[in-house]
Amino acid sequence: MTRKVMIGSVAIGGGSPIAVQSMTNTNTLNVADTLAQIERLQQAGCEIVRVAVPDQESAQSFAEIRRQTGVPLIADIHFDYRLALAAMDAGADKIRINPGNIARAEHLQAIAQKALACRIPIRIGVNSGSLEKDLLQQEGGPTVNALVTSALRNIDRMRQLGVHDLVLSIKSSNARKTIDCYREISQKTDIPLHIGLTEAGPVRIGTIKSSVVLGALLAQGIGDTLRVSLTGDPVEEVWVARQILTTLDLRSQGIRLISCPTCSRTQVDLISIAEEVEKRLQGVEKPLTVAIMGCEVNGPGEAREADLGVACGRHRAVLFKRGQIIRRIEENQIIDELLKEIDNWNPEK
Repeated sequence: MTRKVMIGSVAIGGGSPIAVQSMTNTNTLNVADTLAQIERLQQAGCEIVRVAVPDQESAQSFAEIRRQTGVPLIADIHFDYRLALAAMDAGADKIRINPGNIARAEHLQAIAQKALACRIPIRIGVNSGSLEKDLLQQEGGPTVNALVTSALRNIDRMRQLGVHDLVLSIKSSNARKTIDCYREISQKTDIPLHIGLTEAGPVRIGTIKSSVVLGALLAQGIGDTLRVSLTGDPVEEVWVARQILTTLDLRSQGIRLISCPTCSRTQVDLISIAEEVEKRLQGVEKPLTVAIMGCEVNGPGEAREADLGVACGRHRAVLFKRGQIIRRIEENQIIDELLKEIDNWNPEK
């Protein structure tokens, strides 16, 4: 089991629930836009938010953002160690540094001393795109061994500086390499692991690639916090992350929606119904399994384990609860009636 580390009020590692993270893609200098996006992320179920701090002006904005939100905030730092110091002064709950571009001993010492004084953890973010030059030359590229060696080297450096509240990530855009890195490092350290696939791509392809990698790791018990990295609205990242955790029964929060793929037996517009229900259930935190089935073949029988569901026929459907039919409804009532039952759900009845 990994060690427990506190990110503000959220615990990661040590058997804590796997925490969902995302990162704002607004201009940090625009405090209002960044706060609005943070609010949307929280509403979607994001528990920790990372914000880029690329310059001193952004560090000042970070301080104002910190004052106006209660969500745990991570400052994302590259190249300039002074930005890490400024972000910690601004109230960051954790900082993320990349050892590939902040490597000088005196700079790391300054970061470590400030982190200890502020009592906040540091995430060591090893990335295949910015690996140390000596490891690249030694290995001939960002191999699994190079990435793991970098991680262990930098863990040791920070521990020698007295920092033990650490989180580690090892990210690559290559799915197999990422899986292999986390499998190997999980056997060599008890530091909480932040898992994810970097540069995964646009929403559709990025969702698939991230689900493969994160699903493979989480199913083996690897990972304490995660971010799904997508080129798009970061709220989508949170939704995908939540669905991955729910699918693996690692978080019970939220609706687990199942639906059949449709075929020629389907006699209602099931695709539109399923999409609308999915949309309107975002943010609903009841731990329910809801089924939307296209015909009697995939009806209450195959969906018996669902808490609630509909099985559609010719322009109508039956509404069922745990395999038992409650009533029949017309096609234009399916969405509203199903959502009403979810709103009124009482597991004791």
